[in-house]
Amino acid sequence: MLPYELLIGLRYTRAKRRNHFISFISMTSMAGIALGVMALIVVLSVMNGFQAELRERILGVASHMEISGPDGRLNDWQGLASQVGANPQVRGMAPFINGQALVAAGSETKGVIVRGVLPAEEDRVADFGTHMKVGELAALKAGGFGIVLGADLARMLAVHIGDKVTVIAPQGVVTPAGLLPRMKQFTVVGFFSVGMYEYDAGLALIHLADAQKLFLFGDSVSGLRVKLADMERAPWVLRELARTLRGDYSLSDWTMSHTNFFQAVNIEKRMMFIILTLIVAVAAFNIVSTLVMAVTDKQADIAILRTLGASPGSIMAIFMVQGSLIGFIGTILGVVSGVALALNVETVVPILEHLLHINLFPADVYYISKLPSKLDWGDVSTITSVALVLAFLSTLYPSWRGANVQPAEALRYE
Repeated sequence: MLPYELLIGLRYTRAKRRNHFISFISMTSMAGIALGVMALIVVLSVMNGFQAELRERILGVASHMEISGPDGRLNDWQGLASQVGANPQVRGMAPFINGQALVAAGSETKGVIVRGVLPAEEDRVADFGTHMKVGELAALKAGGFGIVLGADLARMLAVHIGDKVTVIAPQGVVTPAGLLPRMKQFTVVGFFSVGMYEYDAGLALIHLADAQKLFLFGDSVSGLRVKLADMERAPWVLRELARTLRGDYSLSDWTMSHTNFFQAVNIEKRMMFIILTLIVAVAAFNIVSTLVMAVTDKQADIAILRTLGASPGSIMAIFMVQGSLIGFIGTILGVVSGVALALNVETVVPILEHLLHINLFPADVYYISKLPSKLDWGDVSTITSVALVLAFLSTLYPSWRGANVQPAEALRYE
């Protein structure tokens, strides 16, 4: 049989009295807790998705690790690859050349990063093959002077497959007329789109041999890109390679090249959690007002229960049950609605954009062109626990006041 404190507390919550005990304040408390919990779940899920999506896209174009010579050039990349490949964490390697250049087509000119790659090797360390919109990376041939452009870059230059673009490298050529920049005409053989404006509008790929001629690298390369079995172990693998590699090399991993960005995302996530928890706290404090009104309204009932033998602790438990139920209902409603919305954010946002006729996330402003979401059940359990604890703490003071009501004083004017 249920304790009478629980039964009375539940009955008080359901009761319809002349002053409508489940008042506007208690309903507002439930709605506020539900809204706060829902907002917390959705915002943290979006930030988790944002972080995961950016990490995947950045590392799909960049690499887990890069190794180069001390002067930015690597002469014997094959020998280095044989040393690096001995590490069990290494899953793929590819040489590369990075250089800044201008790409011109007609009257349009854009500054880009031109990357020289070996198509067969590049697929082992990056995901360009899965992000090709038109053409394929294998169309880059040594001496063919083909070029693969980011989709946004191609749109800005207004070029199509088969069109010619001029790549202007900063390395100059000495002529009787003075120092002139190196220029070479390339044929567009493909477009890629990774969904990040930074790369889609600012990166072009050419064959490694063509890059060596364009940037005057001879037989050298900029470095070696490395893909690991577990990217989270990149710092440990870097330290191990730095200890075992024979030669003078410069090593960096993705946590070094993008650490500020991912730390900023983590800090923002923590701050959003704190800020949005205040919404739940404000709603939970409304429970204090509800229970204070309830204690005032139920003073006669409290006095009768006390004269029948109820202890102050039992009276306190009655009102704690009542307030906790408000917090529990609000939390459950918030969790259900928050989880449902977090799992369907990518569907809801396009609907809102269509109804409002606006683009909420333009690709040229944000790193990504859509709003991702990744529900973390650990976050959900943390949010649920925080909301329930805040609701429980809000019941303590009013319940304590109810437990201290004196029966004689309460019944004097009844």
